[in-house]
Amino acid sequence: MFTFQIYGDFSGYSDIAIGTSKLFGFNLMQNFNYPYFSRDIAEFWRRWHISLSTWFRDYLYIPLGGSKGGTWMKIRNTFVIFIVSGFWHGANWTFVFWGFLNALYFLPLLLTNKNRRNIDSIKKGSSSQSFKNTINIVKTFSLTVLAWVFFRSETLGQAFTIIKKIFSKSLFLIDKATEYEFIISIFFVVIFLFVEWFNREEEYALKSFLLKKKRIFRWSCYAVFFFLVIIFSGSKQGFIYFQF
Repeated sequence: MFTFQIYGDFSGYSDIAIGTSKLFGFNLMQNFNYPYFSRDIAEFWRRWHISLSTWFRDYLYIPLGGSKGGTWMKIRNTFVIFIVSGFWHGANWTFVFWGFLNALYFLPLLLTNKNRRNIDSIKKGSSSQSFKNTINIVKTFSLTVLAWVFFRSETLGQAFTIIKKIFSKSLFLIDKATEYEFIISIFFVVIFLFVEWFNREEEYALKSFLLKKKRIFRWSCYAVFFFLVIIFSGSKQGFIYFQF
């Protein structure tokens, strides 16, 4: 659930910044491009936090030699950029390990020259996918979720405790006090995935889903969104990524 929370939080406030800038005549770059539909970890990092990823590429990875050097230089540069990315998020071993883990994910693709194989969106114009692509999406998503455990945890010990519980019976236990919130969250996540999947060819998912519909439908959706924000806003809480 944190995987979707941080995506909704960060991608959402990036969209707010992009939309606000458009009102003043400025066009900011797209910062997220359907990252959870990635088929490998290299594709994920081309689609997640694009502004930071491209900055690290242009001002750290390429000056260090990029992928033009020998094998050991490629490995060194990969670990440097991911570990520095971890430090950028905070001076905590959890962030360092998160960066290190993503470097490990990336390494096999780099060494086999497969890190640039998934550039375009998955089979544009087709909602059906091959079994291989489906497996790759699920695998990449699972690796990402595992890495987020370290990103979210306050200590490495806490992270390993959570991972230990994931592979135990406690994974299937739901706290009765939060059962309603859990069901509601799953419901909205499913809708969210549905909208993003079938509009993944657009720059933004709602662009196709809403703008091409009749005005009465659009404004009805706006009203629903408005009331959902009021109902589920809860106590005041800042954006997660404001701390970085």
